Amino acid sequence: MAHSCVLLKHGEVVLKGRNRGRFEELLQRNLRKALEGLEGEVRIRTGHSVTVLTGSVPVERMVERVRRVPGFSVIQPAIAVAKDPETVAEAAVDLLRDRAPATGGFAVRAKRRDKSFPLRSSDLAALVGARIQRELGLPVDLTSPSVEVAVEVDRDAVHLSVERLPGQGGLPVGASGRAMVLLSGGYDSPVAAHRAMRRGLRCDFVHFTGAPYTGPSSAYKAYALVRELTRYQPDARLHIVPIGTAQRSLATAGAGRLQVMAQRRLMVRVAGELARRVGARALVTGDSLGQVASQTLSNIATVDEASPLPVLRPLLGWDKTEIMEEAARIGTADISRLPDEDCCRLLTPPRVATGTTPGQFVRLENRLDVEHTVEELLDRAQVMRPGRDERESVETARAGAVA
Repeated sequence: MAHSCVLLKHGEVVLKGRNRGRFEELLQRNLRKALEGLEGEVRIRTGHSVTVLTGSVPVERMVERVRRVPGFSVIQPAIAVAKDPETVAEAAVDLLRDRAPATGGFAVRAKRRDKSFPLRSSDLAALVGARIQRELGLPVDLTSPSVEVAVEVDRDAVHLSVERLPGQGGLPVGASGRAMVLLSGGYDSPVAAHRAMRRGLRCDFVHFTGAPYTGPSSAYKAYALVRELTRYQPDARLHIVPIGTAQRSLATAGAGRLQVMAQRRLMVRVAGELARRVGARALVTGDSLGQVASQTLSNIATVDEASPLPVLRPLLGWDKTEIMEEAARIGTADISRLPDEDCCRLLTPPRVATGTTPGQFVRLENRLDVEHTVEELLDRAQVMRPGRDERESVETARAGAVA
């Protein structure tokens, strides 16, 4: 008897040689975490380069969760049948009967992982294809078929699928260590965080507000963004740091055109100390080269000089259109477009310095007593652990933005 299942194809982890076991262990741990909270039983069986999900949970619910897990390249809703060639052919006909294309032909792609199966891959594909053609009258098109029937012979069953969904790809979260993301309320930094997760970084977040000179709307947005991003990586921490008083002190100390860059240098110092406390070894920002005045090459170098850790910029070569399209794809765009009070706009001078050097900030930062300021800011920081419910996160952000 056929039963529904989901096939998860492993991505880059299959290329990891001697370290493959560690990567696959992380991948399975992240998968189990992503499936937590579903009503019903989910059984996980892992083979060579493929994981099979079965159980009482509807396939659609499982697919919704696992498509968010970095490390799986392809997601295939499927059916599993007994390892008998005639049974496989009959199941393929039933599977395609309600999904037959109105125009164009079909193809059968067979893969025999279990070499004890009596038919070779090509013979199995020919048998299944002939049965489909005879009973459904569909033409064969091996070059550009309208529908493909995937037939995969595994150890315990034969899996058939006509749907192939893209996964996140990349590496399992945690495979590359930890990072601290400087999260604004815009489009860029959430997308940068997602790209970092896909490269195996487990991310925590720090958001700077203009409090006490701005309201709580940006903190609501940051919370909502992290909640959305936890669908790709659970259990993230969000640090909310009120930086308004320090911004005022920089202005009073005579920052002038250097105000924005002085703030950014202070932010990476705070983020770097937070990262040290949680065991992160890099910072992540949403910088895109030349997009705004603070992201010129010389200003990026000025920020890096102040950072105690490497600053990773996954979006350095992306333009704004690409970033916004990716934000829509990963689910953060609706939150990012909500109004808020961005701390970076607080006390912004009429003209921002576009070409700076670290030496320009020595006297200014000595007046501020940067080390003491960093400690004060961290003492005021609030730590949150947003969840993963998408609908509630958007509503929470909207309520905060309107307040």
